[in-house]
Amino acid sequence: MSETPGLYSSPVLARPGAVAAPQDGPDRGTAWHYGDPLGEQHAAVTTAAVVDRSNRFVIAITGEERLTWLHTISSQHVATLADGASAENLSLDVNGRVEHHMVMTDLGGTTWIDTEADRGPDLLAFLSKMVFWSKAAPRRGSERVVVALLGPKAGSILRAVGAEVPAMPYDALPLDAANPDAGLVRRMPWPTRTDSFDVLVPADRLDEWWAKFVVAGAREAGSWAFEALRVESGRPRLGLDTDDRTIPHEVGWIGGVTEFGAVHLEKGCYRGQETVARVHNLGKPPRRLVLLHLDGSADGRPETGDDVTVGGRSVGRIGTVVDHFELGPIALAQIKRAVPVETTLDAGPCAASIDPDSYVLDTAVQAGRAAVDRLRGR
Repeated sequence: MSETPGLYSSPVLARPGAVAAPQDGPDRGTAWHYGDPLGEQHAAVTTAAVVDRSNRFVIAITGEERLTWLHTISSQHVATLADGASAENLSLDVNGRVEHHMVMTDLGGTTWIDTEADRGPDLLAFLSKMVFWSKAAPRRGSERVVVALLGPKAGSILRAVGAEVPAMPYDALPLDAANPDAGLVRRMPWPTRTDSFDVLVPADRLDEWWAKFVVAGAREAGSWAFEALRVESGRPRLGLDTDDRTIPHEVGWIGGVTEFGAVHLEKGCYRGQETVARVHNLGKPPRRLVLLHLDGSADGRPETGDDVTVGGRSVGRIGTVVDHFELGPIALAQIKRAVPVETTLDAGPCAASIDPDSYVLDTAVQAGRAAVDRLRGR
């Protein structure tokens, strides 16, 4: 893909029926849908769908100290990440605010990282300047692009094209066992409840691999389908469901690899750690990420960045807005922690209600707060 994300245009956009994603959106350069966005979503949860995510920015890191080095500058515990294992990870600023979200896989002596197209150059620049004396070499991994395979038949499609199927979330295997340079396949815990795979294929063979997946039975689907399922699953996307004040606790990124999180709470020595530890031990995050059901009869829809209000008073911020094939219009939003789950909200021109399953009530007393209370005789 182009070094300038706004100039990228996937070869898959030339497929019959492809409708390009909006140019002002994060998925520009790829297909938004293939004429039936709701049907494409249905296929992704009942049979199989293939989604072009080739505008993702890919970074490759080699060097024998790549994992221990990454461990010291990011939020996840990755120092002992096994060959063929993956993790989600964050880079935070000094105040603990999220700057970058990445998915990383270590396989065959290389750590592959993919991240948002518009954030990738900054992440690569940050990694490059943090190397110092470590034996790690980050570079632009433009020889790989990302494709998603979703649905209960995705595993059989992978086997049909000659690939092995990773058994557990975050497991990864070579796409072609006989050819280590052919790419990799990684099982993910989202956006569908089960059977979600990221496939990193050679950029110059994207068309070829896409055709293989389609011939094997995957329905062509656009980013609309992927985003609808991601929103349903409550998974945030950097820059859409976060703003420049977001800390990891607010959007569910807390947890180690086995917890499908991006911030390990028992590791230290990374930028922003103090905020993470303080919130975990002493306080509560000021906002929470929730799924909103929007009034589909309203004239218009909210847009990303619009206020969520109660009686004209702002209590949050709208993130991704999308039409879901079963739930109708939905959105992710960061709202103030004190807002009760049953509150009727306004989101732009729409009335909105909070999905109760997305509202995690945290009543636990943190260890640090309990210790302070004991010292004060409470």
